[in-house]
Amino acid sequence: MKVYNTLTRSLEDFKPIVDKKVLFYHCGPTVYWIQHIGNLRAMVWADLIRRSLTYLGYDVKFVRNYTDVGHLTSDQDEGEDKMEKGAKREGLTPKEVADKYIDIFEHDTKALNILEPDFKPRASEYIKPMQEMIQTLLDRGFAYKTDLAVVYDVSKFPSYNKLNGQNLELNKSMAGKGKVEDPEKKHFADFNLWVFKKGPHARALQTWPSPWGEGFPGWHIECSVMAKELLGSNIDIHMGGVEHIPVHHTNEIAQSEAANDAKFVNFWLHNEHLDVDNAKMAKSSGTGFTLQEIIDKGFEPLVLRYFYLNAHYRSKQNFTWEALKSSEESLKKLRQITIDLRSQAEMPSTPATAEDFKQKFADFLANDFQIPQALALMWEMLKSNLAPSEKLRLLFDFDKVFGLELSEVREEKIPEEIIKLAQLRKSARLNRDFKKSDELRKKINSLGFSIEDLEGNTYKLKSLR
Repeated sequence: MKVYNTLTRSLEDFKPIVDKKVLFYHCGPTVYWIQHIGNLRAMVWADLIRRSLTYLGYDVKFVRNYTDVGHLTSDQDEGEDKMEKGAKREGLTPKEVADKYIDIFEHDTKALNILEPDFKPRASEYIKPMQEMIQTLLDRGFAYKTDLAVVYDVSKFPSYNKLNGQNLELNKSMAGKGKVEDPEKKHFADFNLWVFKKGPHARALQTWPSPWGEGFPGWHIECSVMAKELLGSNIDIHMGGVEHIPVHHTNEIAQSEAANDAKFVNFWLHNEHLDVDNAKMAKSSGTGFTLQEIIDKGFEPLVLRYFYLNAHYRSKQNFTWEALKSSEESLKKLRQITIDLRSQAEMPSTPATAEDFKQKFADFLANDFQIPQALALMWEMLKSNLAPSEKLRLLFDFDKVFGLELSEVREEKIPEEIIKLAQLRKSARLNRDFKKSDELRKKINSLGFSIEDLEGNTYKLKSLR
């Protein structure tokens, strides 16, 4: 099996620390806002990789954290804590904000059929071990105190840039820094381990006592500690978005390896971003779509999951409503094939050919998780001359990775209440009462069904569950 390792910028043979066991840490969300579909793509891809490893016979221990303190609006230790920003926006406490958006996030991940992590720690629950790691870094000379924070000294870690590949000049204090919130930092790349309740953060809402002064942890120390506490000092896989390479993951390595005397991560995996209409996704431009907005447009969550399958995790993917509609048609077709295969008469099977498909599928997964190629292979298999029972067996087997819930597909029976609402909506449309028509569509959606208008004033109903 080969996996692309960001640390070496190359495909490497995957060898776990313990044979057939994988320790997998995934950077989860900062829970101050609803996650958009770009964030959710990252979550689905971590799930696809986890499922692929399991399919290939590995026992995976999977951790995805929640950041509920310490993540400032800039990765460079500047700005407001994102949780406090959310609390002020909504008139809630930081914990209430975290609880609210964790609940929404978990509803979304369930709707997308993302497997539950083995552990899903909150950063705020690991303050004591964070303080212990910070003290270790101070004792070993990798950190120093300023009036505003306990700070990591990047000059003491010679391989600081081994992940991000940057060539920082480390001998000039403050070199290259545009905005300075802590003038006592020795170098612009030095980063906060513990932030005191003073200066820019004098009114911080979430603080704890510490040996160095009341305050809160820096964002980067949190993942180092949660990974160590739940998986150990040396882990197999750490995954996150490409935006984490320059600062967050670079800082995690520096902290963890200096504190633990061990290589932190053997394989670094990073997913690329999701664009919208070939432009960067942004809430400010109205393209930071949430899963609920996808549902409100009449698409079920698994259509979005199918859409994600069409681009490799290390490639950018472009979201358009047309592309989502195409994914909907493909998933609809796939479900109908599943129903048809269940009802077809048995034919002589060709197990050798079936096993060839299964081997090719495994080979695609073992080559840095080539899910788009595996998806194409599935369609090739369905067009083959395999017996219906063999096709159905392989389809359900492959779906252990795809996660499209095909084994649950049955002929659908629409409740009488939904049919009546659909008839009322049809009448409203014929009377050109589009306001009432839209209200009825939303009512149908709220009851777990979508309605698709077809030619000739006809329509089609389907479940969103």
